[in-house]
Amino acid sequence: MGACVAVTLEGETVVDLWGGWRDRAKTLPWREDTIVNVYSTTKTMAALTMLLLADRGELDLHAPVKKYWPEFAANGKEKVELRHFLSHSAGLSGMDEPIVGDDLYDWEKVVTALARQKPWWEPGTASGYHALTQGHLIGEVVRRVTGTTLGAFFRRELAEPLGADFHIGTGPEHHHRIGELVPPAETPAAEAEKDSIAARTFANPSVHASASATAAWRQAEIPAANGHGNARSVAAVQTLAANLGVAGGKRLMSEAGCRVIFEEQSFGPDLVLGVPLRFGMGYGLTTELLPMGPNEHIAYWGGWGGSTAVVDQDARLCVSYVMNRMEGNLLGDLRGFKLLQAAYRSLNPR
Repeated sequence: MGACVAVTLEGETVVDLWGGWRDRAKTLPWREDTIVNVYSTTKTMAALTMLLLADRGELDLHAPVKKYWPEFAANGKEKVELRHFLSHSAGLSGMDEPIVGDDLYDWEKVVTALARQKPWWEPGTASGYHALTQGHLIGEVVRRVTGTTLGAFFRRELAEPLGADFHIGTGPEHHHRIGELVPPAETPAAEAEKDSIAARTFANPSVHASASATAAWRQAEIPAANGHGNARSVAAVQTLAANLGVAGGKRLMSEAGCRVIFEEQSFGPDLVLGVPLRFGMGYGLTTELLPMGPNEHIAYWGGWGGSTAVVDQDARLCVSYVMNRMEGNLLGDLRGFKLLQAAYRSLNPR
């Protein structure tokens, strides 16, 4: 319906394309400044925010969470470390306390409930996709360390310096150019067994795609799921990871701080998504079972419906795809993957 793709190589934009329609009725063209809710592609922004703080020495990814958020140590979580948040292995993929209606937009309510909760499995032993909770977990640490929200810190330290039109908490001045999402027929984990970790994860908090059209969803900070941007702005930020700390001619992170992404934290069947996943620090890592490209140091993540962000530190390549007609997949689909393949073919033409 409407979509865009961006590719950067060695820190510079080499592809920036957009087209189609930003509404279901096909009356409004997708323009250069159209943005949409990219769902879990937002997680790459939250992760990079935490990695930036680690690179500056303001937090230690191997430190227990309680060092920065003392209340979190309740109910057997004393040994949970920040890296467990980044690798979806903290055992808090969903919530026990009911989160209904506008509760998801109440930051204090959500993080207080997460601090009280007992993990659903032993932290650090396996990944279980923290579909919505990851952003609040990372975000509360960022807030405790910086004194400001993750969305505000991200805007000041990453989006604005890089000229990236990406928002975690999207003000009303941007709403007129947000594209309409067309939801998929199926919801996440529709086939999950009742009372399984997967079913419980998506049942509470529960989100329907129709929420993306509301001002409350757009303006809230849900750093795991409600970032708004386009392929250009996703790539503008994620180029920092792909190009080892330099994007748009600016160095914001060290090479070592970017290479931390590839410190493997878990590798095995994900307790929520049900497929073997390999997680580094904040990103999925390429594997033989889920190969994202020809190189070793490729990290990625995608959003419900099809948006994707891929960073390749070997090729210094970043590829992003963003669209408004959603498929049922949580981790991207063939539309974005075919564009990724085309980018690799252009690097190695035969």
